[in-house]
This record gives sequence, structure tokens and C-alpha cells, in this order.
Amino acid sequence: MKKIMVLVMFFLLVIPIEAGAVSYGWGYKKNTDGQPPDVGKYKQILEKHQSYYMDPSGDKHVYLTFDNGYEAGFTKQILDVLKDKGVPATFFLTGHYVEDQPDLVRRMLADGHIVGNHSNGHRDFTKISKEEFRKDVTVLTEKIKKIDDKAVVQYIRPPKGTFNEESLSWANELGYTHIFWSLAFVDWNKGSEKGWQHAYEQVMNQIHPGAIVLMHTVSKDNADALEYLIDDLRKQGYQFKSLDDLMLKQLLPEELIGFTKSAR
Repeated sequence: MKKIMVLVMFFLLVIPIEAGAVSYGWGYKKNTDGQPPDVGKYKQILEKHQSYYMDPSGDKHVYLTFDNGYEAGFTKQILDVLKDKGVPATFFLTGHYVEDQPDLVRRMLADGHIVGNHSNGHRDFTKISKEEFRKDVTVLTEKIKKIDDKAVVQYIRPPKGTFNEESLSWANELGYTHIFWSLAFVDWNKGSEKGWQHAYEQVMNQIHPGAIVLMHTVSKDNADALEYLIDDLRKQGYQFKSLDDLMLKQLLPEELIGFTKSAR
């Protein structure tokens, strides 16, 4: 009887802990035929927590996003191209980047781009407590607001794409929306550049309607390829939109009608 009780207590104590400790690494099966990637079970999990990896509308819209952990000298070039082409983007920043490059952050906001939260310390959200999570993301948002107190930081991207249902829920409670991606490639390894054509081909081969594209600003290849990507995607009928546009499209028709009326 004692053994049975011990086993019962063991399962009561361990099962909840194990359930809460589940960790996922964002990933998917790539498609190269103009179709979105297959994300499997992640689709349902993200939908449950109002998180996004693409625009599901089927519209030929593209959303450019860049992750900035440190500056390698190419962000200015990227900003110049975006400004010249009239294309919006979202930059997910770490605390180090905000502290190290306040002028570039200020320019991102002045140019009308969105600045997102990429964790103050580039931490694995699945290995910290709820309070540590709150402190980490809040500290980073406050750093951004010190550069521009009008900045709105509502989108969050987990470092290395690591997440679980707890971290998604915690973000929702703090008013953040998780943004993953449906198109990416290895572009962050400094010293392993393959030329701008490689970055161009990676994007063009995976492009699909509603793509949220992840690129890293540390890549010279990305910076050099950007103008060609923008021009050629537009030739294919794609339009470049911001994440705010994506959120607007998720509103219910009644809410959208009310929004457009109030905006007049």
C-alpha cells in the first residue's frame, strides 16, 4: 500500500512539472512551389495564443522582419534601401542592440518602421520563470521608450524561436503578440557569406502569399540582395505590408467597420 501511495504522489507531483516544461523550437517543412510551409502541430498552438507565422488571408502580401542582436555595419544600408523603395519593416531588437545603437533605433522609428521585442538578454523563454520573463521583456521595452517615448512595442519574437504555451500566454498577458516566420534561411554566420545572389535565391525559392520573412541584419548578402528582392517581388504582384496591417486584417468585420468609421 505504501508503494502505491508513493507512486501516486510521484505522478501527482511530476506530471504537472513535466507538462509545464515542454519546450518547442520553431521549425517547419519548407515548400518551394509558392505554398506556405507545413508547420504541423504548431499552427494550432499559435492560433490558440493569437500568435502568427504568416498572413493566412491568401493575399499576395509580404512582411519583412529583421532580427538585430548586434550591429555588423549593414543596418544603415538596409534602412536606406527600405526608405528608397518605400517598404515598411519590423526590427526585433535585443537590449544590447538598443544600448549600443540608439541612433539606428531612433532612425528605424523615424522612418516609420516597427520595433519589436527580441528579449533584453536574448534569453530562452522556456527556461525562465514568469516573473523573469516579465522583467526581461519589460526592461527592453522601457529601453526602447527611452529613445522614443512614442514608440509602441507590441510584437515579440523569442530568441532562437524557442517557445511553449506558457511563454505564449505570458506574452499575451503583457499585451504582446508573438511573431514567428514562414520564410528564413541560415544568414547569421559571419564569415560564411555566399554573395547576394544566394540570399536572393533563398527568398525567391520559398516565397508565398502572406510570407513573414525573417532576415538578419548582420548579413552583407541580405543588405546587398534587398533591393533586388523588393523589385522582383513587386514584379510578381507582391505588396509589402507592415505587421500592423496584418493585425488589422485579423479584426472581425464588425470591428473593422467600427475602426474605419472612427478613423474618418
